[in-house]
Amino acid sequence: MDHMQRPPGKTTIEPDVLVAIARLTALNVPGVNRLTAMPGTVDRLFQRGANEGVHITLENNVVSADLYVILNRDVDVREVSRSIQSQVARAISEMVGMEVGRIDIHIEDIDYNHSTQPET
Repeated sequence: MDHMQRPPGKTTIEPDVLVAIARLTALNVPGVNRLTAMPGTVDRLFQRGANEGVHITLENNVVSADLYVILNRDVDVREVSRSIQSQVARAISEMVGMEVGRIDIHIEDIDYNHSTQPET
């Protein structure tokens, strides 16, 4: 079989896989302390990833995500946010081959108990 030709069949991606990819990627960005549960109403309890700090939506095979993060103190919030956006978009695109729309970052808090600077 020609390796450029796809075999018959299809691949489906469970939304929880996209939540996991987004969550693990965001947690590996320097300056991110942790993700936090989405704020909101009772209906958020029924949304996948809501308690993990990630909300994924799929529309016309385009993935969009909202990430709710707590950052370390002494970081450039804008730089960390942009890094999360680019790394999560790249991870989803590369790992599952889906088009990525918006990656919205919601800074929920700053952890002042954790410093990125070495203690002297």
